[in-house]
Amino acid sequence: LVRRAMLSLPLEFTSQMDNVEVVVRREPSDADREAGEVEPEDGLFGLYTGIPLTERASYGMVLPDRIVIFQGPHERAFVPSEMGAEVRRTVHHEVAHHFGISDERLDVLERRPR
Repeated sequence: LVRRAMLSLPLEFTSQMDNVEVVVRREPSDADREAGEVEPEDGLFGLYTGIPLTERASYGMVLPDRIVIFQGPHERAFVPSEMGAEVRRTVHHEVAHHFGISDERLDVLERRPR
């Protein structure tokens, strides 16, 4: 599902993604929850860690940024028929962070009619 979500991104985005890896983990760690500013009882579906493209200046010799998609929280929160759309939404949300878009801005964009 994560691979499909990445493949569904427009080429103008994927061609600009630089030094970022996308991985799937079963569950978020305590450190992941802290980094995502999520309480233990709340679900953390994905996490972007790194330096967004909009904040990079002299950028070299650094480890890749990372997008982590958490399988367990998705499975607990969504029924199978919703899973593909919700994983895609999470992947696209975390990719947006790689491009420097904040959660606040994403909330505004998601509320806009399409």
